[in-house]
Amino acid sequence: MKEPDETDFAHRVSDIRRFSPDTGRRPENRHEAWTSCRHHRPFTTMRCALQKAMLKCIVSNGDTEMAIEDSLRTLSERIKSHSSAMLTEEAVKTAVVLPFLAGLDYDVFNPNEVIPEFTADAVGKKGEKVDYAIKVDGDIRILIECKPITANLDKTHLSQLYRYFSVTSAKFAILTNGRSFHFHTDLEAPNKLDERPFFAFDLTDDHPQIVAELRKFSKGEFNVEAILQSAHRLKYTSAIKKEVLAQMEAPSDDLVRLLTANLQLGKFTQAVREQFTPMVKSAFREIIRDSVKSMLSNALDTTNRLQVAEPLTDVDEEEIVTTEEEREGFMIVRAIVREVIKADRVIMRDQKSYCGILIDNNNRKPLARLHFNRAIKYVGLFDGEKEERVRIDSLDHIYDLTERLRATARFYAEGGSRKAEPPSAPANQG
Repeated sequence: MKEPDETDFAHRVSDIRRFSPDTGRRPENRHEAWTSCRHHRPFTTMRCALQKAMLKCIVSNGDTEMAIEDSLRTLSERIKSHSSAMLTEEAVKTAVVLPFLAGLDYDVFNPNEVIPEFTADAVGKKGEKVDYAIKVDGDIRILIECKPITANLDKTHLSQLYRYFSVTSAKFAILTNGRSFHFHTDLEAPNKLDERPFFAFDLTDDHPQIVAELRKFSKGEFNVEAILQSAHRLKYTSAIKKEVLAQMEAPSDDLVRLLTANLQLGKFTQAVREQFTPMVKSAFREIIRDSVKSMLSNALDTTNRLQVAEPLTDVDEEEIVTTEEEREGFMIVRAIVREVIKADRVIMRDQKSYCGILIDNNNRKPLARLHFNRAIKYVGLFDGEKEERVRIDSLDHIYDLTERLRATARFYAEGGSRKAEPPSAPANQG
């Protein structure tokens, strides 16, 4: 039988593109295309070539973040439905890891980009292999070690990655069992892999924050320095959150002693500890419950009273759509500055190219601009002579701008004003 060529494949691709066995519709992203092709039994002999053709032609210019989110959602459902069949490393690689990498826009069929069974001359372990190495711009940048889904990921599984990390140009290592992904680097000592991951997630968890971090690892946005900057924050913030949660569930003697020190209970005896430990635990729960109730109440109140001013320019109102992301961004900014200016003075005025946030509905008092109309989002700040755009990876990053936003609000609260300017070009990419 004649080996099928690309012309033969082209005739088949159009048919397969129209239908995905998993969803009953046309594939919307690279991962879905990959899955669709893999399950098309009649074309088994042409599967690899069809995969390559489809990955090349379907949503090649799609939104990266949306593609990652779609990929995670699909993989999450697969884990929930088929984890019992992922008892070997090979099953995890095929069902999860390769589609995961495809979702990050890496060509899993190019052995010069995604290198399987990567071998390097590790000291004392010649011939030992790592499951995958990822090349970015011609250099090894990511090492990946896969384990069965039943494996508990710990430092004993890091041995191969630990050795290879020091003898290659890799800056990041991923350890995964298909369900959990642990990202490691060398924050503690140069060229020595940290035992504790700086970023970890479970595929079955909610994905909003995960997507923002994973986007930094995608082929089109991969930047070592940018990832390392956020890695330091992620690593220690995650560790602190874990410790806080542990203390909330089981308060230590030291914490109970600290929190009861001003209650004039006398000596911290065993009886005092037994009496107040459950109270401390209950207090934590009540704080969380009250905080959630307060946020929900404020959100409902804000929704009911949200003030959206008329557009500054004479444009068709139907062309202006205020998104939920813009509304949420507005509420975050208003919550941040309410300590220095009354919340009812903070007004949202949506425009075609950005969503403006003004003080007193006065275009001479711009507080911030939300440039959320593109895949890369920016917040425009006005604490200088002119607008400065600062890139954000998620809405939570607006909180990092707290001091600058409050400084601008304080300026207006004290009677200041400035001349409004048209949107500027991005001035800060970090």
